[in-house]
Amino acid sequence: SIYFSGRLLGCSLVLSVQSFYSASDDVVELTPSNFNREVIQSDSLWLIEFYAPWCGHCQNLTPDWKKAATALKGIVKIGAVDADQHKSLGGQYGVRGFPTIKVFGANKNKPEEYQGGRSSQAIVDGAMNALRALVKDRLSGKSGSSGYNKQVDPQSGGGSKKDVVELTDDNFDKMVLEGDDVWMVEFFAPWCGHCKNLEPEWAAAAAAVREQTKGKVRLGAVDATVHQAVSSRYGIRGFPTIKIFRKGEEPEDYQGGRSRGDIIERALDMFSENAPAPELLEILNEDILKKTCEDSQLCIIAVLPHILDTGAAGRNGYLEVMMKMSEKYKKKMWGWLWTEAGAQMELESSLGIGGFGYPAMAAINTRKMKFALLRGSFSETGIHEFLRELSVGRGSTATFGGGSMPKIYSVEAWDGKDGQLPVEEDYDLSDVHLDDDFDKDEL
Repeated sequence: SIYFSGRLLGCSLVLSVQSFYSASDDVVELTPSNFNREVIQSDSLWLIEFYAPWCGHCQNLTPDWKKAATALKGIVKIGAVDADQHKSLGGQYGVRGFPTIKVFGANKNKPEEYQGGRSSQAIVDGAMNALRALVKDRLSGKSGSSGYNKQVDPQSGGGSKKDVVELTDDNFDKMVLEGDDVWMVEFFAPWCGHCKNLEPEWAAAAAAVREQTKGKVRLGAVDATVHQAVSSRYGIRGFPTIKIFRKGEEPEDYQGGRSRGDIIERALDMFSENAPAPELLEILNEDILKKTCEDSQLCIIAVLPHILDTGAAGRNGYLEVMMKMSEKYKKKMWGWLWTEAGAQMELESSLGIGGFGYPAMAAINTRKMKFALLRGSFSETGIHEFLRELSVGRGSTATFGGGSMPKIYSVEAWDGKDGQLPVEEDYDLSDVHLDDDFDKDEL
């Protein structure tokens, strides 16, 4: 066997389809389709910017990036990845903010963070320093090639467990057909050249997919020359053949690209299609807000009317609308939260909701400290329109006052029942006497 036994990204309230770079620039636009060919298999030194079209700092960097690319033409390669569009590439290299610049040197599978300035002169200086270090390493006998086939560690991040699961005639049905996970399975032959080329891509994709889908999408491999029963069952005639298996469905032929980026992208699409809608949580303390919002590119927060104003039925109606919307937008992997009016006054105040207009809703980007408010109706139609506008860059946003998240108070969870007015104590006033000198006329 040739098999021995990498986070979604996105941080946007606003998206744009406008690319920063064109064919006339000396900056090479990189995608999952060409990244392997252009960068990983190249002996050149690369500086690559991971950007998002909506990011202001990225827009500011663009002219200097182009200028540096022209100055370094033929010496160092300068590339750019729209990591908002190609989330798999950004996720593969741990990109969490924009712009992120990485230096792809001798070991293309372990790029280094660029720590220099953002002017064209600083970028050129940084590139030349990295180039000098690369040449020095080559001179001293260290490998100057990309180390492409050697650097993929099939056990990365998984201890002794393989990221590519070795499937056989004996374990195939139990693991693939009877399990709940989605599988991408490669049928290969050890003598096949295309299979050998695919091996490092498949192993790298398997590691990234296992991590990013929490093991819900798995990559396996069958040596079709050994395990002929399962291979003939699926009519395998050429190598490599990749098939997708979902529980209870007929297998589907994978027709996508063979780079790790292509494979990861398809796997993440399948994961989001099959993933349950995100949980809708009540804001009971700071940890819930922090964890939900920091783990998500966007946080949708509703402030619902007090329970005495709506009763349980009214509140559940609002929560049901939110749950339907979280299902509709589940591919975005946003966080969904709610709180009762008056429970988190500082949060309300920082969003400009405070004291009226319930139910209210805000979409919050905690990384950029920006938010947008629902102006339409708190209904499926109104919320859908609100979120759709934001996702195509037409929503208006505001910055949190003070530039930081407000104080969150710990509160008791709603018990699911109608509210009750506080019980007033009865006072016995029969033995209370007015003072004799009290003048009734003073009333």
